[in-house]
Amino acid sequence: MTRLGMLTPSSNTALEPATYGLLRGLPGVSAHFARFPVTEIALSASALGQFDAAPILQAAELLSHAKADVIAWNGTSASWLGFERDEQLAAEITSRTGIPATTAILAMNELLMRLRAKRIAMVTPYLGDVQAKIIANYETTGFTCVAERHAGLQDNFSFAALPTSEIEAMIMAVAAEKPDAIAIICTNMDATRLVPEIEARTGIPVIDSIACTLWGALKVAGADTAPLRSAGRIFQLANTP
Repeated sequence: MTRLGMLTPSSNTALEPATYGLLRGLPGVSAHFARFPVTEIALSASALGQFDAAPILQAAELLSHAKADVIAWNGTSASWLGFERDEQLAAEITSRTGIPATTAILAMNELLMRLRAKRIAMVTPYLGDVQAKIIANYETTGFTCVAERHAGLQDNFSFAALPTSEIEAMIMAVAAEKPDAIAIICTNMDATRLVPEIEARTGIPVIDSIACTLWGALKVAGADTAPLRSAGRIFQLANTP
């Protein structure tokens, strides 16, 4: 049995069922979740403070009690806080627990590189200023954002209530600009089940945050992703270093 430990925002209701749904196609792998407080996504001091390392590391230590083979931060905060935050967090988790670690954004960025995607599009549920920060961070590291859509929401719980039709419309709107890849940045907005159909319709790789966190965790754990090929283009890429 391969055990995947997942660190989860406390108000998130989308990623667990979506992850379990994907794992139905991968016998022998289980996912186990630990939460820490996250209730809003904004650029205020209080909202940014939710991602201080201490509570995250405490949750990671609890996952270590379940003998997880990998611990993944299943959240996208580094997309606006700065990618180095997740690099440091993964190192701190491993130092604290002795377990290798990854994050949604580290996996996202690796997948963008593997796909050789330079012209990217972004879809999120976030506020405009958060979205602008995300775009700036990606453009600073050499990507060009050719299209974006955001739902303008702040309450993290509300992200999971976005209708599937609205999420699909946002994705198809950015697909019209023919980016190299579409990044869906949020692990509480469930676009996971939309990915295979949209990729088939558009021919554009879609990197969903929930799915890519799973991809990254499986890669670190050394588990084969081949049985998940039908779930999207990312699972058709080799998940070896």
